Amino acid sequence: MASNTQLTVKSETTLICFLEDKMGGMSRTSIKQLLTHRQVSVNGKITTLPTTPLSPDDEITIRSGMPSAELHHPKLRVVYEDNDIIVVEKKEGLLTVATHPGSKETTVFSILKSYIRRSNPREGVYTVHRLDRETSGLLVFAKSKQLQEYMREWWRQLVKKRTYVAVAEGLFEQPQGRIVTWLTEDKRNAVVYSSPVDDGGKQAITNYKVIAESQKQPSVSDEQYIPLSLVELNLETGRTNQIRVHLASVGHPVAGDRKYGSGRELPIDRLALHACVLEFIHPATEQVMHFETPVPREFNRLFHSDKQN
Repeated sequence: MASNTQLTVKSETTLICFLEDKMGGMSRTSIKQLLTHRQVSVNGKITTLPTTPLSPDDEITIRSGMPSAELHHPKLRVVYEDNDIIVVEKKEGLLTVATHPGSKETTVFSILKSYIRRSNPREGVYTVHRLDRETSGLLVFAKSKQLQEYMREWWRQLVKKRTYVAVAEGLFEQPQGRIVTWLTEDKRNAVVYSSPVDDGGKQAITNYKVIAESQKQPSVSDEQYIPLSLVELNLETGRTNQIRVHLASVGHPVAGDRKYGSGRELPIDRLALHACVLEFIHPATEQVMHFETPVPREFNRLFHSDKQN
């Protein structure tokens, strides 16, 4: 039978440090398991992030017994969850939400809907923003219609940072820069067009910084060698296919992009685009929430001299 342990915070700290101090010698690994199993609440809200900041008089609840429902899916993992929002990391190849009504295809939304209702049949999940099917990385969902509407309406004000990492074809002349164009979406053909001048489209702004460049190996001929750049991208706007269209427009399409890419055969079997940082103001607590995931291994291996081919 489950029981609860109630604790009160006395001074500013982080959740992991507080629990290490209060849990009677429990290892950090065991404490992280409590968080992963959704057995820790801060002021009544389930919290899974070890670095959650705590303030004096915050109330911490540790629930013993059977843990709450966990999500086990090869293409999706929960990064953070409380009573208002849920942050996840998805793999490439998984749609955020179905594109057609009545579709039976598995999506991030359908997986989360089933997961959340195992714990509370009356609770829901609501899409706030999306990632392309072949883009991996971080997404946040709301747990109520009201919060979904609020986050969508104030998205640009709530989001403090959205960083992606991509493998782009070719070597950039400048190590960093700013791409500004106007994008027009042709929904009939499911493509986005870019214009360097205002032609009635929506302005889109992407800042980029090159963080690594591939090196040609002696065993690879000049004809076979395709130079690649590992690029960090920060969005000032969030238009459909923005990064993919922007990089293609400057002659450096995302590697593996079958829609806007060059069509060249490259040593990576996926769209090389990953949403690695998401920082936003929590819609209920107004705290700044920062989430970060590492650069995918299949990206990094292209920039190690002993792996390039």
